[in-house]
Amino acid sequence: MPETPFRAVDPAQPAVIVEPSGDVITYEDLETRSNQVAHLFRDRGLQAGSCVAVLVENRAEYFELVWGAQRAGLYYVGVNTHLTEAEAAYILRDSGAQLVIASDTLAPLADAILADPALAPRGRLMLGSARAGWESYEQQRSLRPRTPIPDESEGDFLLYSSGTTGRPKGIQRPLSGGPVGSHPDVPGRWLRELLDFAPGDVYLSPAPLYHAAPLAWTMSAHRSGGTVVLLHHFDPELALDAIARHQVTHSQWVPTMFVRMLKLPAQVRDEYDLSSLRHAVHAAAPCPVDIKRAMIDWWGPILFEFYSSTEGVGATTITSQEWLRKPGSVGKPIHGRPYVTDDEGTELAVGEIGTVWFADSGEFTYRGDPGKTAAAQDSRGGVSVGDTGFLDQDGYLYLTDRRTHLIISGGVNIYPREIEDVLLMHPAVADVGVVGVPDAEMGERVIAAVQLQAPATAGPDLAAELISFARTKLAGFKVPRDIRFPAHLPRTPTGKMRKHELKQLLMNS
Repeated sequence: MPETPFRAVDPAQPAVIVEPSGDVITYEDLETRSNQVAHLFRDRGLQAGSCVAVLVENRAEYFELVWGAQRAGLYYVGVNTHLTEAEAAYILRDSGAQLVIASDTLAPLADAILADPALAPRGRLMLGSARAGWESYEQQRSLRPRTPIPDESEGDFLLYSSGTTGRPKGIQRPLSGGPVGSHPDVPGRWLRELLDFAPGDVYLSPAPLYHAAPLAWTMSAHRSGGTVVLLHHFDPELALDAIARHQVTHSQWVPTMFVRMLKLPAQVRDEYDLSSLRHAVHAAAPCPVDIKRAMIDWWGPILFEFYSSTEGVGATTITSQEWLRKPGSVGKPIHGRPYVTDDEGTELAVGEIGTVWFADSGEFTYRGDPGKTAAAQDSRGGVSVGDTGFLDQDGYLYLTDRRTHLIISGGVNIYPREIEDVLLMHPAVADVGVVGVPDAEMGERVIAAVQLQAPATAGPDLAAELISFARTKLAGFKVPRDIRFPAHLPRTPTGKMRKHELKQLLMNS
């Protein structure tokens, strides 16, 4: 008889609580509804290895959908709800999704991207009020049995990279083909073994579920018998309130969320009791040293950072105590063996900056692109996702930037992250992105795009002040030659800057 993927808990225990709506799904609900979803997929002809797409915002039903796909041995694609019609349609075509489930709140986008009748040949289901051309998800689910399908096997997400430097890539890992419970639950192992996560603990996830880490870690919290508190969208004060009201024990963040919480007025931050919080996990983007130090000062040494990728090729971790000894590091390897090479593939010595690789790591392919898959591998059998950094004498890894973000000005390598970290500490700055644009004399010229706390203060005087501020902390060749003040910067919801969009914006302005 197939087994449940969830740790044995009280069936009435909440599996999911959504804020600010207060919607709740219990473990009994999650078990029965995910079984019904698995039956629904089988009834539509989806077998192990088939693909479904989920175009749904953060809401409780997201979990019954992905757990149903996981239990049916399917690949499931979480479609970014902020994509344009063309971007979302590309993902549906590229993934080969046979069936699409969409939310009625996203109906205009769903209708537009599915105008092509060749897409989603196995059906189109809509949560909420189904429009013409869509079936009611709730009605179709309710008609199915509440018991497990007889041929359960572990599925996996098929997620697309953030597309920070171009068209996103589908990252596909081989399915185990094993029964439920055979999935290599790496985040769950870290939660239980490194972060003392136990049944009944409460896990806060403030980021969109269509990204790898929020989806993987929340599902691992379910495998571990915890309650997931899910924010419909990130709001800094709502996040603090959720921690206090739900006695959150574990949470996961990206650095831009830390910045926004730190910039709340002190009296607002002090209003909430955060004493239940034992561990605050962060990843997805580099965290500026001063920001992380400020968070440790505020929350205590409970921050746990990991560095990995959707590809799952290697990982490092670092505790707050280690980080205070090694500020700026992303830790020591917990999966795979890191090494650093120059552009010719020669392995570099301690402290030298180059491309970061991991040997002895996991398998993956970029869907439909064997050339890109091969380009991510080297002759040693290592894999790289294009990050640059260095290793210190104790084996701790430090990241400098993405290789594709590197600015070469006058023959000198400049890493935008270093400049961004400095400008972000100016009190007038809410967010910042640094890129290089073509320059006839220098090859590239450094430009900073700054989103202000008070947009009305933008102007030549503030630009000059920011440049002077940067000169006090950076070598002259790294200081931006130009400061621009756009209203918003093109970040993904997990905090990654879409540098190709930013560069285009600045070149056209």
